[in-house]
Amino acid sequence: MTKTWFVTGASSGLGRMMTEKLLDRGDRVIGAARRTDALSDLASAHADRLPVVTLDMIDKAAVRAAIDQAFERAGRIDVVVSNAGYGLFGAAEELGDEQIDRQLATNLTGSIQLIRASLPHLRAQGGGRIVQVSSEGGQIAYPGFSLYHASKWGIEGFVEAVAQEVGPFGIDFIIAEPGPTGTNFGAALDRAEPSGIYEKTPAGEVRRLIAGGEFVIRGDAANTVDALIEAADLDHPPFRLALGSTAYENIRGALTKRLEALEAQRDIAFSADRRKN
Repeated sequence: MTKTWFVTGASSGLGRMMTEKLLDRGDRVIGAARRTDALSDLASAHADRLPVVTLDMIDKAAVRAAIDQAFERAGRIDVVVSNAGYGLFGAAEELGDEQIDRQLATNLTGSIQLIRASLPHLRAQGGGRIVQVSSEGGQIAYPGFSLYHASKWGIEGFVEAVAQEVGPFGIDFIIAEPGPTGTNFGAALDRAEPSGIYEKTPAGEVRRLIAGGEFVIRGDAANTVDALIEAADLDHPPFRLALGSTAYENIRGALTKRLEALEAQRDIAFSADRRKN
């Protein structure tokens, strides 16, 4: 059975590849992007199955209008894919206020508003699925990506709460957590002006790895999208979906260390309870 999808960030990276693959298998996609001209070739080839809407995730009113129009046009949308976003690199004190505001407005607030705008429509149609594209960076952290991680950890917490709120309405979520993947993520990075202060720190080392093209990337974009679509087709998909061996290993390692640290402080934690009379 064919499905209808709404995909943000459909003009490049994983969003573009997902759009192509969904169209190739016969599904309908409403593609949302800031630069719709980047989708003109696909729109021409699939005019009847790829309506395109202009959407800047920073514009709250535009987000609501785009979702309202998409549901009105399609009648039913089976899967909403919140994929739009980008990376911001720099030690925390090197980042500019405008860079910080834009990062959070796009990756975090924009995704929140997209989900909020979708919920009334999904409830009205009796259910549906939302795929929030996060990152391994929603569970771990690299030096130099503090604000990117703030946006991803933040949206994962938001989704975890909302999923419990709307589950009774037949609405479920997938949080996709890709590791480093062969897309244009690195080329599209917003970067702070280096101050030199962090040159001999972990943040400086990561900067050198990125600049030298030495940051290890195991993830394949096509395989990542295939795995995500396959999961989204399941009746009962995993709530969190690690994508790529790097994501799996890094997330597993971080969770194991966190659990070990928590267990080591059990006595301290329990000592904070009220004393029984």
